[in-house]
Amino acid sequence: MSGALLELDDVTAGYDRAVILDGVSLSLQPGESLALLGRNGVGKSTLIATIMGAAQLHGGKLRWKGYDMATLPPHRRAAQGLGWVAQERWIFPSLTVRENLTVAARRGPWTLEKVYALFPRLRERERNMGNQLSGGEQQMLAIARALLLNPRLLLLDEPLEGLAPVIVEELSHAIADMTASGDLAMILVEQHAAQALEMTCRAVIMDRGRIVHAGHSEALLADQALLDSAIGLGLAH
Repeated sequence: MSGALLELDDVTAGYDRAVILDGVSLSLQPGESLALLGRNGVGKSTLIATIMGAAQLHGGKLRWKGYDMATLPPHRRAAQGLGWVAQERWIFPSLTVRENLTVAARRGPWTLEKVYALFPRLRERERNMGNQLSGGEQQMLAIARALLLNPRLLLLDEPLEGLAPVIVEELSHAIADMTASGDLAMILVEQHAAQALEMTCRAVIMDRGRIVHAGHSEALLADQALLDSAIGLGLAH
């Protein structure tokens, strides 16, 4: 049995009859961080949704710690140790920050005090309702809530999208700190290619539902020509 935490083997997936992912294979080791890059509409978010069970698996194998999880519903995958922060954030607007964080928390290394240390703004706003937070603070809350589920793998879908530069920098540091201990694996979907590569150890580039490049983040960060041709974002900052 493989020692990989997550394995996708020739995965084809999409929504109803629409095929978005076409023969995707990748693996992730415990504690490893992976940047998932590519232009809009190439299948990055669908890949995250497929891992969580929110998209339809048409073919291929999807394994978690060596075991087939293709038939597990999303809530069972979450219970197995997958955490997901979707683009929509899905915080509870009528609950306070503290209530949002504690409503579904599980025991483990990530505690309320630890997420407050990672996101000091949340400690300052802990009595505020979710709908009283800025967009950046809501993103911090969504990530912190996912951490309090104490996942083995955290899936982040465009966490820096639409945020002010100062918040992007603050969140980037926090995301890098989250995985620094090596206890938490992460897949990061991000349009900010430079930040994503600086926060991860490996990266893949997708195009038209396929992986067209895979390698170390540091090497890809240094390859401006490849990034320009494959992503077309000019190493977007």
